[in-house]
This record gives sequence, C-alpha cells and structure tokens, in this order.
Amino acid sequence: MAGMTIDTERRDQFAERVLSGVIATMETTALYLGDRLGYYRALADGGPLTAVGLAERTGTQERYAREWLEQQAVAGVLEVQTDGAGATHRFILSPEHADVLADRESLSFMAPFARLAVSPGHVLDDLVRVFREGSGVPWGAYGDDLRVAQGDANRVPFLQLLGQEWLPAMPDVHAQLQGASSRVADIACGLGWSSIGMARAYPNARVDGFDPDAPAIDAARAAAAEAGVGDRVQFHARDAGDPELEGQYDLVTIFEALHDLAQPTAVLETMRRLVKPDGCVLVMDERVAEQFGAPGDDIERLMYGYSVLICLTNGMAESPSAATGTVLRPDTLRRYASDAGFRDVEVLPIENDFFRFYRLHQ
Repeated sequence: MAGMTIDTERRDQFAERVLSGVIATMETTALYLGDRLGYYRALADGGPLTAVGLAERTGTQERYAREWLEQQAVAGVLEVQTDGAGATHRFILSPEHADVLADRESLSFMAPFARLAVSPGHVLDDLVRVFREGSGVPWGAYGDDLRVAQGDANRVPFLQLLGQEWLPAMPDVHAQLQGASSRVADIACGLGWSSIGMARAYPNARVDGFDPDAPAIDAARAAAAEAGVGDRVQFHARDAGDPELEGQYDLVTIFEALHDLAQPTAVLETMRRLVKPDGCVLVMDERVAEQFGAPGDDIERLMYGYSVLICLTNGMAESPSAATGTVLRPDTLRRYASDAGFRDVEVLPIENDFFRFYRLHQ
C-alpha cells in the first residue's frame, strides 16, 4: 500500500459501515438469545416487565436478564418505562415489534432469521478449512439452529400462502389438487411444512415428503400429526429415486433447496421420472438478480451471505458437486432443467421478494 493515495472520506465511510456491521452482528446475536430464552414471548404476553419479572417468567438469571433488557432498549428494540425516581425500569415490547419477534403465526415473523444468521458460528473453523481445501461442510454440522431456523422461517408462508396464492397461480394444478384424489412428492422437504401446507390446503391430496436428514424427518412427522394431516402426509428419510415411484405423482415439488444440492441435475431427472406424463414439476428457489452485478441490492447481499456461509459449502460437502450456491440464477436453472430432459422452463407470475417459482415442462 506504500505510495497509494487514500481518499480519506471514502475510507472513513467504509470504516463506519464495517462498524455498523459489527454492531448489527452483535444485535442479531442478542435477538437470537431473546428468541431462544423466550424473552420476547414473555414480554409480548406479560406486558411491561422488570428484569426481575422477566427472569422469573423465563427461569433465567436476573443479572443477565437486566443486561439483555438494557441492550435491547439501547438498540431500540424495547421501550422503557421508569418510576418517578428513575430507579425502576419496566421494559415494553411494542405490538409492532412483537409481530416481528414473538408472533409465530405472523408473515412478518423474523426471529428465525436471527437463528439462521448465527448458525455458521458452529462451524467457523470448518469454513476456514474448507475454503483452503475445496471440500465442504454438510448441513447436519450446523446443528439444530440451522435446521430449525430454516423450517421456522418458511413455516408461515408454506401454511398461509402455498395453497392459497402460490399453487393457484397454476390453475390446472390447483384444480387437479382440488379433485377427488391426487398425489404430491415434495423433495428435500426438511421439517415438512411445505408438505403439511399442501395437505391442509388440499384435503383430498396425499403427500410424500422426502429428505435424507433423519432428525428433520422425525420432526416433520410430529408436526404433521399435530396439524391433523398425519394420515395423508408420509415422510421418508431417503431420496426419491426408487423406481417403484416413477410416474406416480400429479405434482412434484422442491422448495428452496435445489441450490443446496450437490447434483441438482440428477435431482431434476428424478423429479421428471416421478411425475405423471400430464403432471407438473415445480421448483421454488431464491429470487436473485438475473445476472451478476456489483454492488448489489439488499436481497443480493443477503443471498450471497447465505451462500458463502452455508449453502455453497453444503453443496460442496459431496463430490462430485455442481457447486451452485444460493445464487441460483434463472439461466442456471434453465440449464439444469434442460440437462435433466425438460423441454421448457416457465417463470410463474408470483410476486415475492425472496422466491422465484419455476414450472418445468416435460
């Protein structure tokens, strides 16, 4: 760097941005603690609380609860009431912030994203290693934080939008699923909320969810039973390549998972074999930009963050690997689909900030 001329204003602006990122990282981790410890739920249900009251409601230690409450107030997450002398503080989670951090049924629920953001902390040493070696870190190494966060982040959209807005964007498929009987194969179903959402929306449909992650499948089975659809949703801790399943399904889906897989073309080939000749294959993946450009918008920054820390390394945990990463652009998806034997890819007219929907035609 000797002899280089530095624009000090530009340098200082970037230094401020780095500091802001550090603060945001710490505040996101504090959000994670508030979610895991039940603090937000207690504040939403219990009204204004002191540190003692929060600790009692959640079975935690008052000193830690007080520090967390003060941090949250300083960060603008919580509001503060004081007595006349200013000695006793009661902390308030506003209805608007509660909708984002405590209401698990809200489409604005964001607490799972904090859990998702901190999950790479479990494998940081591994990430350093694989960046040097060229290997990968499997999904399971990230632990329950990633598994649960992914499921919880998509749970409400799958239950409230999948059968109500997204699938109806394909009227023929919607009508088929409303018929007397239909079968759906849900590939890489994870915790099963997409399968459960389809079963709830279409009472005559039978859904098979497939995922090799056994702990996720166990949780999916419990969730289906609790949702009252366990008799129509079956979860399988294996891939869907069984020849006996070929041509058995009216709809075959994969939601926000194709980019994670080492061999996406092979998975699409399996999906093409599973679907009936007049059936439908649906892929939902990230709504990234059509092509690379820098600097990117917030969505592009978010998706590249996921890719560097989670998705690319997960895809590279197996060999050979397509090494796709989170940023699965439409042209790449079209290439995978063509290589898998599909004749055309249709981008469906579904408005969503995060997801793009592709119908693959045989």
